Order: sequence, then C-alpha cells, then structure tokens
Amino acid sequence: MTAAGLIGTDLPLAEAYDLALVDLDGVAYRGPLPIDHAADGLTSARERGLRLVYVTNNASREPGSVADQLTTLGIPTQPDEVMTAAQAAAKVLETRLAPGAKVLVIGGAGLRTAVTTSGFAIVGSADDEPDAVVQGFAPELGWADLAEAAYAVGRGAWYVASNLDLSLPTARGYAPGNGSLVGAVVNATGVTPDSAGKPSPRMYELAVERAGAERVLVVGDRLDTDLAGARAGGYPGLHVLTGVNTARDDVLAEPHLRPHLIGEDLRALLVAHPEPRLESGWWVSRGAAARVTDGRLELDETQLSTDADAVDIVRAACAAAWDSVDSGAGPVDPRSVPEFAVGDH
Repeated sequence: MTAAGLIGTDLPLAEAYDLALVDLDGVAYRGPLPIDHAADGLTSARERGLRLVYVTNNASREPGSVADQLTTLGIPTQPDEVMTAAQAAAKVLETRLAPGAKVLVIGGAGLRTAVTTSGFAIVGSADDEPDAVVQGFAPELGWADLAEAAYAVGRGAWYVASNLDLSLPTARGYAPGNGSLVGAVVNATGVTPDSAGKPSPRMYELAVERAGAERVLVVGDRLDTDLAGARAGGYPGLHVLTGVNTARDDVLAEPHLRPHLIGEDLRALLVAHPEPRLESGWWVSRGAAARVTDGRLELDETQLSTDADAVDIVRAACAAAWDSVDSGAGPVDPRSVPEFAVGDH
C-alpha cells in the first residue's frame, strides 16, 4: 500500500481474491434496471473462481426476491448468496433480546421475516409495549408507521435501524432512503438508533463467516457506507463509479471513506490494478500524473501509456491529494479538483 492509501494488484481482482462482497443498488442494478457491464463483469469474475455474496443495506426485500431479480438481469444468484441489512438487524436484536421478546417492525417483508426467523414476536403497536423497535426501508411506509415507532421509542423501547442511508438510487434518480425516514423518528424522540447496516462492518463479518473466505474484497458505489464499512472492517474496498459517489468524491474523501481500489464499473474485477508511485514529485499511474502545489491539484496526462485509461488519472489524483493531507501539507482546494470524465453519472 502506498502512503496515500491506494493498493495495487498484479493479478486481476477476480484471481487475487476468493470472495467479493458486492453491493446492489448502484453497483449491480439501479432500481429495476441493470447497470451496464454488471452482468458480464460478475459472470466472468465467477468463472475465474471468485465467489460472490451480495451485501445490501436494503432491508425491505427477501433474499430470494433479490436473487430472483439478479438472475433475471443475467446474474444467476441463489438466496444464500444474499446478505441483507434485515438479517443483520435481526442479529443485532439477538445480542440483547431473548427469544420471544416483542419487537415492533417498521419495514417490509424482508425485515419481518428476518425478525421472525430470529425467534422474536412481532407486534403491531406501541401499545403492545414492545421491547424493541426495528426500522428498515419500505416504499409503503407512511406517517402512521413512523409515529408508531416514535411512540414506542419514546416509551423506552430499544431502537434499532437496519441502516442509515440518506438516499436510495432508483431508475428515476435518488429518493429518500431509510436514514431519512429514521431521521423523522430521531427528530421526534431525540433517540439515535443502533444501526446494523453499513458503514458498520457487521454485515461483512456475517457474510465472511458464512462463506469461510480468507481473501475478501468489498465492492460498492458509496463512500459513506460501502467503503467506510470496508475501512472499518479491515477489508480492501473497490469503488465502482456507477452509483452515488463520483471520482471527484474519491479525490476529496476523508481518510476513513477512501477506497483502496477504483474502477469504472464491474469490469474492474477482471483486470489488474496499478499502484500509483511517486516519481520526481508527481504521483504516477501508467503515465497519468498528478501533484499538489500550494494546495491546488495539478494533472498531467501528456505521458499516458497505451494501456492507461481515465481511471488512471483518478488514481494519480487520489494519490496526490491524499498524500498531501496525510503528510501534513494540507487539504486540496476543492475548486482545483475537476469532474472527471469517467463513471456513470
């Protein structure tokens, strides 16, 4: 690993790792629509021996439903290859509640199934005196559901959220996510929930335990959940530029949000990744070069080699910007960081 935090691989990622923990929304699909090259990238990676587990902060759906959607999109998947935030939330409940404890579920079918499978009794009202409230995203949730959660939490029920994502990528754009709905309950009660989903590494740990893997790669599109969870759990993280966060976000990322690897889309699993290196004051990735001078990012693309691509410019820029911060030279002026011509944005 460089001082700036990026790593390199001589082998394609699908051969360097034995398990990939792959996010869904913004990585494999966007709402009901496939993301370009996702099916080809994942299918080819699996053919090279990489096992896949899909780890999603979405708690509204059953693993079988998620697996069916992926299969329909050309990504053959079994239900036991899906780990949802609903399953993780149920595991969190198990840490404090005995079997048979009463839980008010604010969420969809996936969350209800996970809570039931863990042996808890689902109740429908704060008046049932639940021991806990667990909240996950579901598109049908309304004011009455959030109010019921607030009543129960206000009376002392333990509050658990499946995840705290503020936004959710859909085919039409970005919509409010579970974190935005949780915010309504927090505002009403002043109580901050325990969260089971990313950026907590708990889901990653559960998936790794299930698979028995040793060389684990996290793949995601969000820095504040997927990649922060990778950093928190000690797993290398690949940021694919097909969802929420952009290449520019990578360059400006705080240390705990930084990816270890960057790719335009899931075809990044099929290639080796160069490690940026410092040469004569410039951070270089296959001929793309960047440095920080007086707090401003400078790019030099004049020496690009024939196998270089737009992501190499991003890698060099990240290495230069991160090194400037980590060495104590200071942060980069955001106005000097361009919107890079790479990624699905």
